[in-house]
Amino acid sequence: MSDVIKISSPETRNFWEIPILFEDEQLLALNKPAELLTSPDRFDLARPSLIGLLHRDIQRGATWAKHRPGLAYLMNAHRLDAETTGVLLLAKSKPVLIALANQFGSETPLKTYVALVRGTMQQDTFEVSAKIAPHPVKLGTMRVEERNGKQGRTEFTVRERFRGFSLLECRPLTAQTHQIRVHLQYLGLPILGDNIYGGSQLLLSSLKRDYHLKPKKIERPLISTPALHAEKLVLPHPVTENEISIEAPWPKDLKVAVKYLRLH
Repeated sequence: MSDVIKISSPETRNFWEIPILFEDEQLLALNKPAELLTSPDRFDLARPSLIGLLHRDIQRGATWAKHRPGLAYLMNAHRLDAETTGVLLLAKSKPVLIALANQFGSETPLKTYVALVRGTMQQDTFEVSAKIAPHPVKLGTMRVEERNGKQGRTEFTVRERFRGFSLLECRPLTAQTHQIRVHLQYLGLPILGDNIYGGSQLLLSSLKRDYHLKPKKIERPLISTPALHAEKLVLPHPVTENEISIEAPWPKDLKVAVKYLRLH
């Protein structure tokens, strides 16, 4: 059986090879790419989503689905922002989905993200407990709102410090929309590439003193999407109750950005 699932969107002419991180009779975990919705957008039904494309392929009998006889149900147990890469866990039946939903609701799964941010903290570990609510003007975005927001808690650990930047490990203890991104903006540590929440682009010219751009060329940022990656998920298996640990390799642009920060 292939270790990737190949899906495409003829409407947008996009093609993805999505690595399989874990699979058994009840579960499927994928390494979600950036700029792909987890599930359909209710405001823009034409925009491709991972779940929508997987369901379409199951119905039409795509190659990857044919290799899984009896697969008729597939649904995400949690969500990742469209811009966020990393571990996404799917259930192969409704009872398994319900069991997973109960786990995620009780904070049992341990979700670990990495984020590359502008700014540094003196503490090696710190926590944000701040309520989050939809922004009253900017549709689809969130903000810290203590009066009307829902409780949000995130733990942070500094993995590595650079000059003016940090690589953080992030552990959300609640599951509010855009939680990590909002909490880091609240701390004054915006995620690189996250222009919605104040994150600027990371340019090699800003790091490398002898940087020279070739004539008629335009410099591209080292990371073009928010530098946030769902690195690891640890949880009890919903059927066997044995602990499972699923990890997603970093995307190439995050590896490159960290490499240059270490060099310069």
